[in-house]
Amino acid sequence: MQTPRIGKKLFSLLDGKGLENKQHEAMMLLTVTEDQWPHIAMISVGEIVALDERNLRLALWPGTTTTSNMIRTGKATLAVFIGGKAHYVRLSLEHLPALPGAKHVRERFAAQVFAAREDSAQYADIVSGVTVRLKEPEAVLNRWKETVAELLM
Repeated sequence: MQTPRIGKKLFSLLDGKGLENKQHEAMMLLTVTEDQWPHIAMISVGEIVALDERNLRLALWPGTTTTSNMIRTGKATLAVFIGGKAHYVRLSLEHLPALPGAKHVRERFAAQVFAAREDSAQYADIVSGVTVRLKEPEAVLNRWKETVAELLM
């Protein structure tokens, strides 16, 4: 049985490098609430980094519904649209301890790829996914770079 892993295009998006060129990409992170409803949040390349094709790290805002769901269940699904494909990645999560002296306080998670699937249709092309325009790109990109660096510690 083959170990689940993300594809090379998704790894390249999440490798923590060249964030300036990836600043418009947004991804969907799905969790389940206490009352069993799906919950969707958007995350950026400044909140997730792939260590390799099987292991990722996430840094999320404390006190959010998504963060609470992830702490409670230890699971999430990442949905990304890139390279003409939809990528669905089930993540098994470990809540990491707080990073002493962190410049940006975040709840940190180690994520192991539990399952990964690439999806496309023969009758249509996926042209784009969720894209954003940062209101203060310089400040946000600096924060993202610092957050990604802390995730790699």
